[in-house]
Amino acid sequence: MTTIQCGTKAFDNVRAIVFDKDGTLADSHPLLGRLAQQRASLVDAVVPGLEAWLLKAFGMTPSGLNLAGLMAVGTRSENEIAAAACVASQGYDWLEALTLVKAAFQQADQALQRKALHTPPFEGIRSLLQQLAEGGVAIAVLSGDTTANVQDFLTYYELTQWVSYAAGSDHFTKPDPRFLQQACEVLQITPEETLVIGDASTDLEMARFAGAAASIGVTWGGATPVALAGATVTISQPAEIQLIH
Repeated sequence: MTTIQCGTKAFDNVRAIVFDKDGTLADSHPLLGRLAQQRASLVDAVVPGLEAWLLKAFGMTPSGLNLAGLMAVGTRSENEIAAAACVASQGYDWLEALTLVKAAFQQADQALQRKALHTPPFEGIRSLLQQLAEGGVAIAVLSGDTTANVQDFLTYYELTQWVSYAAGSDHFTKPDPRFLQQACEVLQITPEETLVIGDASTDLEMARFAGAAASIGVTWGGATPVALAGATVTISQPAEIQLIH
């Protein structure tokens, strides 16, 4: 077990750190904004008049992506359901609406090609993961993205050597405590020996519901301290996370 310094607070007896991916490890928000626009345009091409409503539902604002909105923190399935509800409001049967939306989302994926290409790690992430792993801290990545995209991100940027466990929202979604509990079972540790680091309230709530040692809110991806008010501590750069001993 080791001590981890996060900003102004030190945490003893830490055996693992669980990171969020998008907005925490990966600089993905610019891509998510483009993807929201692409999805809305493709649905609107079939059901005219919905683009503005869909963009609002996805969390797009005049100033950009709402980092606490559906596109930023929701799973793909949750985004599909929200979009399908908009389509259904125009008189479409539910299955028809959902099928239409799924097809539009797949088309948007194809237009943007491989997600990992557009979502590089934030500066300092690679050295942080290396420092922690080599210091004996187990690292896990839990994301609202698909497991396939999480694995592809880690592989493409050669981060897998430092990550012991990685999962997307294929079975559990944040803030469901089972998401974190499952990771802890695989790592053979307890939530009480684990720090959760993320940029959204769902990360913080998952940590609280599962009984994690602490939740660390990060603002380097654009999240505000106000949005992360429930965090044990909030930090603004990866360098503020230090392995003490």
